[in-house]
Amino acid sequence: MIRFAAILCWFSIDCLATAAEVPDLLRFKNGDQLHGTFLGFKDGPQAMWHRQDLATPVDFKTTQIRHIVLHGGFPLKPLGTLSHLGLVNGDRVPGTITHIGTDAITLDTSFAGRLKIPRAQVAMMAPNPLGGRVYYHGPFVENEWRMTHPAFPNGIPDNPKADAPGRWLFSGSAWYWKHKQGGTALIRETGMPDRAVLRFNLAWKNRLCLVVGFHADFARAQSPKPDARPSGFILGDASDLPCQFGNSYVLQLFSNYLMLYRTSVNDDGKPCTVQVQLNQNNSNLRLLETGEAPVELRSNRLTGAISLFINEEFIAQWSESHGSGRPAETFAGKGSGFGFMVQNEDSPVRISDVTISEWNGMPDSARSMQVDDQDVVLMANGTDRYAGRVGNLDAHGKVSFDGKHGQFHFPLDEVAEIRFARNRLAQAADDPADKVVVRFAPLGSVAGRAMPSDGGRLTLLNTGVGALDLSLESAVMLDFNGAKQIIDHWDVDF
Repeated sequence: MIRFAAILCWFSIDCLATAAEVPDLLRFKNGDQLHGTFLGFKDGPQAMWHRQDLATPVDFKTTQIRHIVLHGGFPLKPLGTLSHLGLVNGDRVPGTITHIGTDAITLDTSFAGRLKIPRAQVAMMAPNPLGGRVYYHGPFVENEWRMTHPAFPNGIPDNPKADAPGRWLFSGSAWYWKHKQGGTALIRETGMPDRAVLRFNLAWKNRLCLVVGFHADFARAQSPKPDARPSGFILGDASDLPCQFGNSYVLQLFSNYLMLYRTSVNDDGKPCTVQVQLNQNNSNLRLLETGEAPVELRSNRLTGAISLFINEEFIAQWSESHGSGRPAETFAGKGSGFGFMVQNEDSPVRISDVTISEWNGMPDSARSMQVDDQDVVLMANGTDRYAGRVGNLDAHGKVSFDGKHGQFHFPLDEVAEIRFARNRLAQAADDPADKVVVRFAPLGSVAGRAMPSDGGRLTLLNTGVGALDLSLESAVMLDFNGAKQIIDHWDVDF
């Protein structure tokens, strides 16, 4: 089970001190922004805002606001658990599961006390989520990232010349690429452990061509000559990838297929790019021309295992140290960095909800086996899974389970994830027009209509649970962008 001490590795004392000192940030839908202090909500709803240069607080209609980033994106008090429930409306409610009954599931939370949630509203339970320690969650702070280009290996300057490469644009809790030409990498130089889960939400328009580098050390490489480029490769040229990521693995995601490369840089700065063969002969994807999907990469530097999931469905697997004569110590990724780059023309991309956590080696998730008429239980050992009917949680912390081959009682501490049968779930209610999403750190979100409240707490009317009295100590953002159509998220000013 993931303990509170493990989570603290992500939230250092410095971060908590910073949270208490950094002001809140209010960003309007037209791109304007204000630093100050969030004081709560009034009827309307309206957000109350205070600045030191104003005699009295001012009120802003929430229809004008895109985000409020609290304490610079750092929580005043981190959550004590990564255990959570996933609701049918998309909420992920973090807390400790204390009761599973026929009609409701009880969750003890640090931000809203004890919650009794109707069982039909719960699509998923994650007592011990895949992975372990959270090393990064964001983006909430722009200066934690930097941009590179072969012409600017030390980083693109803030005020480049007119003919300089394009820049990624930061807004709220997302990075946007809207430049006509690709080629600029957005990177973080640290964060990935030896066994890592890199998860992010990807949205794109037009034809997708996204590069994801992971376990990268960003070693300096000489730019290859034009005649050194792989013959026959037209879209998404791979020859410049070592110049951006150094010794690394680089995944290219296209709308209809994918490729994984091993990139390296020798002592003389000479780059090398080699395609990694799939374990199975299928590199096809079926992504829409415009769409949105969670992407998850799982990599283990010690064993050479690399897996890809999109929309929580298994897509592909590579094994770098099995059957190829390549021992695990020759794993090409030498660093702990990762990054993103768009290679296609006129291919806008949004990257959000980036999480780096420790991978415990589970090859897949219960989501990959979810069915209409049976619950699916995935055990924490990563190999055992069961389909049947989940019952109640008894006084000894064991979940009753009625399966095809008998009845079982699983200790909740040994369960990674439970996905409930689709045909026993309630229909998700429509979101209110004035919805606000409260985002917690290191994970979790709860949405609803904001009621009048002060800046430290928030009363939220949630469609699945009802009225919630939330402490904002563990919150890092209030998100007012309730539009469901992806095109609406990408107005000119973000």
